[in-house]
Amino acid sequence: MTFIDAHQHYWTLGLGHNDWPVPDLAPIYRDFGPDDLKPHLAASGISRTVLVQAAPNVEETEFLLSLAEREDTVAAVVGWVNILANDAISEISRLKAHRKFKGIRPMLQGIVETAWILQPRAMVTLQALPQLDLRFDALIQPRHLPVIVTLADEVPELAIVVDHGAKPFIAAGELEPWRSDMAALARRPHVHVKLSGLVTEAGAGWSVERLKPYAAHLLDVFGPDRVMFGSDWPVVLLDADYGAWFAAAQELTAHLTSSEKESVFSHTAARFYGISG
Repeated sequence: MTFIDAHQHYWTLGLGHNDWPVPDLAPIYRDFGPDDLKPHLAASGISRTVLVQAAPNVEETEFLLSLAEREDTVAAVVGWVNILANDAISEISRLKAHRKFKGIRPMLQGIVETAWILQPRAMVTLQALPQLDLRFDALIQPRHLPVIVTLADEVPELAIVVDHGAKPFIAAGELEPWRSDMAALARRPHVHVKLSGLVTEAGAGWSVERLKPYAAHLLDVFGPDRVMFGSDWPVVLLDADYGAWFAAAQELTAHLTSSEKESVFSHTAARFYGISG
């Protein structure tokens, strides 16, 4: 089986298109590229990754695509476009010419207006994605979950994946209303979720026990065939190393059957992003 890391990043700070991470985030305030990640992939038995944008500009997306062109471990790239622009669809079509371009990710978590994604201009762009065989990564917080329910209902053909479990408030020990809202979203069969980012939401005192109620809920309401493992590397380095999070993810899925584990660590991501080989 080909293990897939469905969510990781690369960045080169000196290129000028990254305004994040900031210097205060010392563990990740440096360049990260494939040679930094490969030892961790090898140690975990992972051979393919989904490379996700971390800056809201097309320049970074083009940088990631150029990197993916020469890096075999990158199976898919999720980029960024200005979905409100008049030429958004033509810009997405241009990027789609790259064989590894598989979807877009507006950075909704940083936008004050919770329902921003539902404005008409954005919806026109999102409605075009299924025809282009592209997916939508939802970088959201719990406040956005009802909004994504509306989006999923308005565009039922759109393949949606929620990054980082919608960033539940693990450090505060809060389950509601995240738990109920996530269950409602899971009733939309074309919506998936990433088992990723939970360590950083729990913070420095994280443990498998603290993560377990959140991971268990995701697996329960979505089912393993709509859950995909992601490292969120190198952001995960703020609170854990790659191996520690991978081991935790293995423990959080230990109750699953072998075939269900294969879904979480390989098949779900491969099917969702159209990854073959």
